[in-house]
Amino acid sequence: MSQFYVYILKCEKDNSYYTGYTSDLTRRIKEHNSGKGAKYTRARGPVDLQYVEQYETRKRAMQREREIKKLSRKKKTELWIS
Repeated sequence: MSQFYVYILKCEKDNSYYTGYTSDLTRRIKEHNSGKGAKYTRARGPVDLQYVEQYETRKRAMQREREIKKLSRKKKTELWIS
């Protein structure tokens, strides 16, 4: 059974956050750090994993990604601080 991950990265160049989802977290972080990830992170890397959640379906992971993207920076930070 596949697993899907929703993750938040901190971009080191400007301290911004990037939220995404993937079925292979290790590969995806390597892609972000090698400049082959999302356009957003290419100009702001390297990135550092701040938070991750695991889901059994792609649909639920995508829904959660959208929910997190709507959160304020403070609320995103609270996910891993609390």
